[in-house]
Amino acid sequence: MVKQERAARTRHALIQAAAAVFAEDGFTPASLSTISRRAGVSNGALHFHFASKHALAEAVTAEAARTVRGITDRAQQDQAHSLQCVVDATHELMSRLADDIVLRAGFELAALPARRRESSLRTQWQHWVEDSFRRAEHSGSLAHGVSWADGARVVVAATAGFEALGGADVSWLSRPSVTRFWEVLLPRLAGRAGLAGQQHLPEAGDAGPREPGDV
Repeated sequence: MVKQERAARTRHALIQAAAAVFAEDGFTPASLSTISRRAGVSNGALHFHFASKHALAEAVTAEAARTVRGITDRAQQDQAHSLQCVVDATHELMSRLADDIVLRAGFELAALPARRRESSLRTQWQHWVEDSFRRAEHSGSLAHGVSWADGARVVVAATAGFEALGGADVSWLSRPSVTRFWEVLLPRLAGRAGLAGQQHLPEAGDAGPREPGDV
């Protein structure tokens, strides 16, 4: 049991270290020796858990995918309203990207041309947003003339932009930035049934506790 716990801690440390090195140096320049040193373990311990740098990248991406799945699952559990699900999930995703190095590295790895087929992280988020907008359209929550495909496309493109810009300037990932985005977009997307699900739009600088229905 002790050995299993030690192995789990070592694996976790290696994934965290790999994510940090990938995010800081890039995947191609990153070396296994740098990752093992960052994790505080030997090269032998690294190779015991991961056969290659690609295996480490897969582990980082898988951990990031679990985080995204947790975010979207919580949003659906907390809000039955489909548009509000997307609003809530977008806020949490951007917040986590600001302080979760594994999640940030997972998205950066997913953007690499050589790894796009190997990683489904961006596709995972896109499909969830599309499914949420399909439900919103089915329930009559979207504004007249707005299709689920148009709405999902705008939100997926915007969140990809926030993620990319946030890599250089974390303020793009802040709650005020994301709230302002929704303040501008939501009235265009939501019909009467959709807006009825929103109790109020918070001020862009409001960082206080959120109430159900807050954007």
